Amino acid sequence: MAARARAAIFPCMLPRDAARVLEQIADLLELRGENRFKTAAYRAAARALLAVRTGDLAAALEHGTLAGVKGIGPSTMAIVAELAATGSSALHEQLSEDTPEGLLEMLRVPGLGTAKIRAIHAGLGVDSLHDLEAAARDGRLAALPRFGAKTAQKISRGIAYLRETSEFMLYPHARTEGERLLAEVRRIPGVARAELAGSIRRRCPIVRDIDIVAACTRPGAEVAGELARGAGVRDAMGVGGAAVALRYEDGTRLDLYCVAPDEFAEAWWRATGSEAHLREFAARTDPAAPTIAPDGAPADAAIYARRIGYYVEPELREGRGECSLPGRRAPELIAGADIRGALHCHSNYSDGANSIREMATGARARGWSYLGISDHSQSAAYAGGLTREQVRRQHEEIDRVQAEFPDLRILKGIEADILADGRVDYDTALLDRFDYVIASVHSRFSMDERAMTDRVLRALEDPHVSILGHPTGRLLLTREPYAIDMPAVLARAGTLGVAVELNADPHRLDLDWTLCRTAKDLGCLIEIGPDAHAVAGLDNMAFGVGIARKGWLAPRDVLNARSADEVLAHARLRRTQA
Repeated sequence: MAARARAAIFPCMLPRDAARVLEQIADLLELRGENRFKTAAYRAAARALLAVRTGDLAAALEHGTLAGVKGIGPSTMAIVAELAATGSSALHEQLSEDTPEGLLEMLRVPGLGTAKIRAIHAGLGVDSLHDLEAAARDGRLAALPRFGAKTAQKISRGIAYLRETSEFMLYPHARTEGERLLAEVRRIPGVARAELAGSIRRRCPIVRDIDIVAACTRPGAEVAGELARGAGVRDAMGVGGAAVALRYEDGTRLDLYCVAPDEFAEAWWRATGSEAHLREFAARTDPAAPTIAPDGAPADAAIYARRIGYYVEPELREGRGECSLPGRRAPELIAGADIRGALHCHSNYSDGANSIREMATGARARGWSYLGISDHSQSAAYAGGLTREQVRRQHEEIDRVQAEFPDLRILKGIEADILADGRVDYDTALLDRFDYVIASVHSRFSMDERAMTDRVLRALEDPHVSILGHPTGRLLLTREPYAIDMPAVLARAGTLGVAVELNADPHRLDLDWTLCRTAKDLGCLIEIGPDAHAVAGLDNMAFGVGIARKGWLAPRDVLNARSADEVLAHARLRRTQA
């Protein structure tokens, strides 16, 4: 294809953009422990590209400008050509997909290179920015060989800088920080009660500020001032009043509201928000139908009981019609106890850390009645995708482990790649051997909306596909969703009977909560998948349930709130309808 024709489809890629991708590939390979000669080749090619003066990479390839450039070998030239032709690199996307998101976050910390990240990960098992900060705080980082206190302090400063520049935190990290600060507030003399509010209470996927409301038996200004003078506070606004905004040395932001005990309920309600919800509440108030809040209800329940007749759960308070429901009845929402099993789970057959037996033990400990093992398919080579022979061996092992777990069904699943043309990885004969198939996009994220939508819609037509995995490909605070017409995808999935995943990994939380209600309205079933790559990852399910609640989902809307027999029947129905 000529450069002009290619430019009509793909935006012009500059040599420096391609160099950045090559540098990132080198970083990702180093994180995987690849040999230094391989990573050095990518860095050498990146340096060579930075020296190229032409503006258009495709034109440089077409005119032979890059031919013979020292530092660009056959392998790296192939990736450069792929970048020029498609705007992306399958290798780069696969490496990014297969690297724990927390390690990618750690790469953004100033002064923290791949060698140190590998040493930290290997020595402490740390795989997130939040855990890295905790290790620096409690001395574990300094105790690592060739680290020491100065290195730990430098890393702490780097994390603080990153926090200041990025501002937002993932929900579980914000929740942990919020609980820690809440404990500090509760220890202050004169605090009768204190609770988290704001976006944490509303279970927002990302959080900027931590909000706490405190009921005080002494002047609120004194309580707020005491916290403002505490350890780690860098900046304080509003000191001398009952509400203060604090910024800590690590970049964490806290808004504290101190009120008299009899003002607590309304202050907690207002601080929970959102602004859109408060406006809707004011507009929809119906004083003609007061009710009484039940015993044991949250402190702010009486506000709703008196003025609209039913309680609005904090997750729903986003100004999306929650204050004007028919019959003054709150929607039924799914709870953690409704989940009966997990279907998106990886083992050490592909890129998981634990064996099938260990994953089964973890599922049983969480009270589930079934566990689906869904490792990567063959085209996901960098995730250890399973060959046909490995699938056979894995199924034999599942049968052996199943005999040890009479109270837990172990299902044979697969996370099959949706290839660039919309085909699902593996042939029909092999797909027939799985109990269910999760189809996911793991490459070519740069497709335009029409192409990506057509790609996914074609995959949905495959009768083997039971579930569409992490449907927009986003990584919160790291990678934007790829361009795709999700309403069209959800409508087609609903018609075909394909469940769409709400991926519960806190870096993803994909499907977004705003689309969960759309899916529900279109009759599209949702599967909440922990995307667990280790036993601990099974606990991601709680984050997924929180987002499902925020998206107005009831147990009947969620595939894995059903029994194993019903899950298998769902998959069989898809195949018999073909």
